Amino acid sequence: MKPAILVVEDEDALATLLRYNLEKEGFEATFAGDGEEAMVAVDERMPDVVLLDWMLPKISGVEVCRRLRNQRETRNIPVIMLTARGEEADRLRGLETGADDYIVKPFSMAELIARIRAVLRRIRPGLAADELKQGDILLDRVAHRVVRQGREVHLGPTEYRLLEHLMQYPGRVFSREQLLDAVWGSDVYVETRTVDVHVGRLRKALMADNQSDPIRTVRSAGYSLQN
Repeated sequence: MKPAILVVEDEDALATLLRYNLEKEGFEATFAGDGEEAMVAVDERMPDVVLLDWMLPKISGVEVCRRLRNQRETRNIPVIMLTARGEEADRLRGLETGADDYIVKPFSMAELIARIRAVLRRIRPGLAADELKQGDILLDRVAHRVVRQGREVHLGPTEYRLLEHLMQYPGRVFSREQLLDAVWGSDVYVETRTVDVHVGRLRKALMADNQSDPIRTVRSAGYSLQN
């Protein structure tokens, strides 16, 4: 599953350049042109990293970062500030607001990609790891294989992607709509009840030897993997 990067940038030429380079490096890039649009985009689909321009129309990048940090659902999203402001006081202000990193324009794409990967390794290690482990479940991304207590778990491609997503965020509750966007994609129309069907199949495969159910159903909210 590709890491999802939300780029909040109002310069069209830079946004186009960022899209090309991020997608070339294996990221999934979505865009917002101002602060208000950024907040809506985060509500619709939780990104893995936000690249956030300091100077934005409507709501500044600093204020967007502050709002993300003040909301329980978004407080842990990694934020990298992009800005022409290079003074130490400005850098400190951005970091004190809650940014995880800070890069000054103009910057090289190689440096930006390296910074994104570094933040992901530090804050979302599951996105960079070849293996995910949660409890007694091991998911090997290289071999495309799932093992539970020494038993190989045979999963269809959708169940595999669903498990992979849940294992990246153990304990976090995802609504059916969020799982649809993350596993099926936001540009594909699938009924929300389809999520229930695939969660059921995933549960059945994981519990084949009368093992405990690792997936928690949260009434009126969605699903999470027990942590």
